Amino acid sequence: MRKLYLIGIGAGNPEYITVQAIKALNMVDVFFFMDKGQAKQDLVALRKEICERYIENRSYRVVEADDPVRDPTISDYTTRVELWHRQRALIYEEMIAQELEEDQCGAFLVWGDPSLYDSTLRIIDQIVAGGRLRFEFDVIPGITSIQALAARHKITLNGIGESLLITTGRQLSAGLSETAERTIVMLDGQCSFNTLLDEELDIFWGAYLGMEEEILLSGKLSEIASRIEEVRHERRERKGWIMDTYLLSRPGRTTQAQSPHTRDVRTRQAQAITPIDHHDPSE
Repeated sequence: MRKLYLIGIGAGNPEYITVQAIKALNMVDVFFFMDKGQAKQDLVALRKEICERYIENRSYRVVEADDPVRDPTISDYTTRVELWHRQRALIYEEMIAQELEEDQCGAFLVWGDPSLYDSTLRIIDQIVAGGRLRFEFDVIPGITSIQALAARHKITLNGIGESLLITTGRQLSAGLSETAERTIVMLDGQCSFNTLLDEELDIFWGAYLGMEEEILLSGKLSEIASRIEEVRHERRERKGWIMDTYLLSRPGRTTQAQSPHTRDVRTRQAQAITPIDHHDPSE
């Protein structure tokens, strides 16, 4: 029977790959990559670099398909995303059926971790539920942007006995949770933190985490929000895409080796972690 791996490849640094992921990579016959367009070729290039770096047997193949575009004419967010997932499911199913033999192993390399704000696992579940194609699959966890954010800022995500909420920019626009002391925000293309400038909050923001272009900013939200928005816009215009994550915390609730109010833009060239060689690197 066909076998699939959904392999979490971490937040952008090839050295974030786990030993379990490396073992799985070396069992794969066919890798399935989704082409998101010229602006995001870095994301495909990083996946190929990971394969070249860690796979000892070079007999694997790479199969690429164009990623469908979300229909901008559909105003309802959930409806728009669900249609996009159905379109993806048809493409995934066709690739697996046509490119993977019954006794072969295939894989999707998932940015971060397959279980956190990524559609791959949900789409594979749709294909399995459809019953037209039989295969087994395993999920290999990866280092998330949340973990990378905390490590790069040298902070703990939660305090003693405190809760942590993980949400999106769309949800944050409705206001902070009253039950969570700290909030991690992902998928915020609109800089929704600007709706909270009247709140007493610290922000720890990071973009392209783990990559050569990594940016870290932190400080009082009211003082640094405009700086983050400016940097985010400039880098997105320059590169064509951006992936960023941030933590919001009440002052004094975040343990950090360096005061959050003294930190500014930093890139990986100044860090101890080995940078990506060619550089480089979704959802």
